[in-house]
Amino acid sequence: MRDAIRKWASDRLGATGEFDVLPLIGSKEFVAWLPTTLQSKKVLFPKVAYPTYNVGAIIAGADPVAVDIDARSWPDSDLAWINSPSNPTGRVHTESELKAAIEYARTHKTPVVSDECYLEFGDKAQPFSILSFTDGDNSNLLAVHSLSKRSSMAGYRGAFVIGDPALIKKILEIRKHAGMMVPLPIQHAMIAALSDDAHVQEQRARYNNRRKRLAPALESIGFRIDHSDAGLYIWCTRGEDSWKSVEALAELGILVTPGIFYGNDGAQHVRIAMTATDNAITDAATRISASKA
Repeated sequence: MRDAIRKWASDRLGATGEFDVLPLIGSKEFVAWLPTTLQSKKVLFPKVAYPTYNVGAIIAGADPVAVDIDARSWPDSDLAWINSPSNPTGRVHTESELKAAIEYARTHKTPVVSDECYLEFGDKAQPFSILSFTDGDNSNLLAVHSLSKRSSMAGYRGAFVIGDPALIKKILEIRKHAGMMVPLPIQHAMIAALSDDAHVQEQRARYNNRRKRLAPALESIGFRIDHSDAGLYIWCTRGEDSWKSVEALAELGILVTPGIFYGNDGAQHVRIAMTATDNAITDAATRISASKA
């Protein structure tokens, strides 16, 4: 399993220099428990973000701090999360933004963890791993990946972390006592998934085609699509309270997530997941377009 992850990290992410890998029973579990494992006191995460970054800090008794994307504006901390492509926005970090996060890790001696679970699903923008810009120096840097998204293996709880060997050794020492090891049958399934790219290309095309069908329909009834350059979500707004947008789409039989779930800066957005079937997505787009009449 570890050999398969190492090869994939080198070939796909462009990871170089000294790095280690660690299989995980799930990326959500890792996000939730990492602040506790590292005994973090202040945890940074994006202002619009996957809620588990915040909850993980709360579980650890740490101070959770929502920050802007630009790492040059970040305060001192002892753990910082970035997420590209983003859940919920589908925003992709630029090279300069990733390099700024790397510089923060180096100057502050703070672990920066890049959640890259949607990396394989680029559309209008091409996502890159933070590990491709380290010039072989991976100190205080980790990249988290999951087969839940890449290979549609959510029920398997198969994920892994790549990066600074010293950090991974520290995590592993705790895990020896806390459990959470990946079962052998799941390891075999992960090896098989990482050895094949064809299914990933098919799934990427599937999500991107769904976006192309659904986005124009949403725009036809007054929604503006923000970011949504990668991943499997559409992040959109009509400049109204997110719950009002949820209600309007629910009346059409379409369930979406209010953006306020992802932070106060998402209060006027909704997140639409493109994980329904192609037929369901086409049907939803038809109903949305028909509602403007």
